[in-house]
Amino acid sequence: MLYNLFMINKTIQTSLSDVTNTPTLEVTNLIGKFADWLPESWQPYWNQLQTIPLLKFVIIVSIGYIVGKIIQFVFMRSATQVTKRTRTKVDDELIEMLKRPIFLTVFLFFLIVATKSLDISVNFKNTIVHLLLTQIVLMWMIRGFGVLHLLLKVLSDLHNKYKMIQRKTVPLFSLLGKITLIAAGSYFILLIWGINPTAWLASAGVIGIAVGLAAKDTLSNLFSGFFIFADTPYKVGDFVVLDSGERGMVTNVGIRSTRILTRDDVEITIPNAVIGNAKIKNESGGRWEKKRLRIKVGVAYGSDVNQVCNVLKLIALDEGNICNNPEPRVRMRGFGASSLDFELLCWIEEPVLKGKVTHNLYMSIYNKFNELGIEIPYNKQDIYIKELPEIISKGSPK
Repeated sequence: MLYNLFMINKTIQTSLSDVTNTPTLEVTNLIGKFADWLPESWQPYWNQLQTIPLLKFVIIVSIGYIVGKIIQFVFMRSATQVTKRTRTKVDDELIEMLKRPIFLTVFLFFLIVATKSLDISVNFKNTIVHLLLTQIVLMWMIRGFGVLHLLLKVLSDLHNKYKMIQRKTVPLFSLLGKITLIAAGSYFILLIWGINPTAWLASAGVIGIAVGLAAKDTLSNLFSGFFIFADTPYKVGDFVVLDSGERGMVTNVGIRSTRILTRDDVEITIPNAVIGNAKIKNESGGRWEKKRLRIKVGVAYGSDVNQVCNVLKLIALDEGNICNNPEPRVRMRGFGASSLDFELLCWIEEPVLKGKVTHNLYMSIYNKFNELGIEIPYNKQDIYIKELPEIISKGSPK
């Protein structure tokens, strides 16, 4: 059993070693077989060039420059024919970004071939090849940053289609994309230089776990902010009511926290990890931003209920901040202990008007009811004395 485990471990190490050296070996073999690509009629000239390494170097570099320009021209011509059919300019910018890297990749490849043809030491030659391959990887990695920025900018403008990618979430996606590009570029550079990246990946994993444990609250807020942007339960300008009872307008939705300005002009900062797991009432949600008010009114038994309904509706219609659509309505809700319970239902354009309109309605209802003699009952107790105490009926002693 131990022997089998030893053999498996040895096989894995051998495989990793093979994978590590694969890119360099493939490039070396590819360059070594460059002469096989040439037509047979060119072989004699190639053999003659072997005797003049410097001339061969210049010719290969020149051919690389010409081939690079030809491939660049063909790519631009073909891509331009495709982009003419689209209305957006994004694809034109993308093609312009890829124009130079394509040329340099071809040119650097021929430069590597020319370097291999020089009569210099093998170690120095391999070092130059590795440097040129590293330059290709770095070039595409840096160009990838520009492509990533362009794509995120386009996707953030299409917020109706991609709600997860907005202008405020672009920095987060940009950071994740850059980390991915840097990690991929570093991985290929290590392979080019013949360094086994397994140990580096293991070290990065341990460091990632340590950082994650040390900053778990910060990461929790970041991920909660990410999902808030994706789910959009509220947005800047919405009026929300928290579990604790505070009511206010959302002034900022950030990656780490959400800020709310209460009606007392006090700003509350709530970590996204907290607000993401809380029950939030969004008063600005629904089909429109309008908010419904419920004004409860009680009148004494014996009042004219039809008159009460008409008066309440007229008071609502006279209030300038009440919506005409939907129109105000009055409903009788029940028979209370000492009153007939009514409810005035009306809509306001914005939730921020709730306090002001409620105050105006209550003031108008009270004044109008007093004017019309409609009694608003209140809790009171009447005491009926059935018998007076004997001491009172006989008179108090002198």
